[in-house]
Amino acid sequence: MGRTSRARLSGRRTIRLRLTVIYSALFLLTGAMLLAFTYAFVVRGLGPVTKAQQSAAMNLASFKKECGSALARQKLHPPLKSSDQNLINKCERGFSAGVTAGATAQRAQAIDQLELYSLIGLGGMGIVSGAVGWLLAGRVLRPVHVITAAARKASEENLGERLELGGPRDELRDLADTFDAMLGRLEAAFASQSRFVANASHELRTPLTVMRTAIDVTLAKPDPTSAQLTDMAVEVRSAADRAEALIEALLTLARSDRGGLRREQADLGVLAEDALDSAAPAIRAGALRVETALEPAPTSGDLVLLDRLVANLVDNAVRHNSSGGWIQVVTGMRGAAAYVAVTNGGLKIPAEVAPQLFEPFRRLSTNAESPGGTGLGLSIVRSVAIAHHGNVVARARPAGGLDVSVRLPGGPEPDATGRPAR
Repeated sequence: MGRTSRARLSGRRTIRLRLTVIYSALFLLTGAMLLAFTYAFVVRGLGPVTKAQQSAAMNLASFKKECGSALARQKLHPPLKSSDQNLINKCERGFSAGVTAGATAQRAQAIDQLELYSLIGLGGMGIVSGAVGWLLAGRVLRPVHVITAAARKASEENLGERLELGGPRDELRDLADTFDAMLGRLEAAFASQSRFVANASHELRTPLTVMRTAIDVTLAKPDPTSAQLTDMAVEVRSAADRAEALIEALLTLARSDRGGLRREQADLGVLAEDALDSAAPAIRAGALRVETALEPAPTSGDLVLLDRLVANLVDNAVRHNSSGGWIQVVTGMRGAAAYVAVTNGGLKIPAEVAPQLFEPFRRLSTNAESPGGTGLGLSIVRSVAIAHHGNVVARARPAGGLDVSVRLPGGPEPDATGRPAR
């Protein structure tokens, strides 16, 4: 057994030994107190041998009569002389001293036996209590051993096991349930990370494959024309732009997940206005009708990430819309929270699918006619909102389209220019 294993076992025994010592010490303390009280009461009850106890024990009157009769018979019934009376008195004193000495010795012997047997009993019960305490401590700590073994076996590839500890609802049961919940969260997080890495690899491989194919096809021609080279360059540039957009989205997502953001004052209303201006060419191309109600919505946070949050909401509403559709953008304050809500028309979305759109690379459709994008727009929105201690909610509209609203902690009021006061 290695040094680490011995240390672990020693650590487990230490806790068990401490509990055993505590159990045994408490038992010995209470046992010693009980025996001390018993000893004191017994000694007090026995007490010293008194004259009354001596007289009651030896029946002095009967002794005098028997002693007098014996002396009278010995002297042929003459009257008792003074010397005979002294003899009787000496006999009485001798018998009394003997009774007192016997009672005192019996009292001392009883007290000694009580003390000896009490100490032997206390020592024996101490040993028994130590053994019972050791067994009980092991039984009480058994769930801890189970949790420790499960924690030692847990890894990225082995997070599916659960303790499912039974028994009464006590502190150890709560600890085991908390550990099971933690394993569940870790399993979900690792699974989500694995899916994210796989999807990101696939998304990055797609534009690289397009570029390689375009180049190989063009170079395979014996004498490519200028038009063919131009077409190849356009196709490679488009694939490169897609890869660049994906990398930028991944970096933004990683930055927002990392936390530790800079805090600057911002206004979601101003950011929404800027996002609509940036999306104006796409809005005109789709003949979309835009409705706005941009009230001041001051907040604080990383300006770059907040700008990306609002821009992704508007871009998502423009991209996933029907030709001649509509977009509604609303900002303002709800209590102490700043909010931005973007609603758009379009295809019907199942109600249970709407919350899943925040997962990375989650798309409603994968066919060739589906709108382009990295599949990270709403994932970045959720990540940025969480990083700023806010929340985001997506609801499918019965008539088609999506309603996404973000709430963030409010900040200072904007100044007269409409920009947040600094």
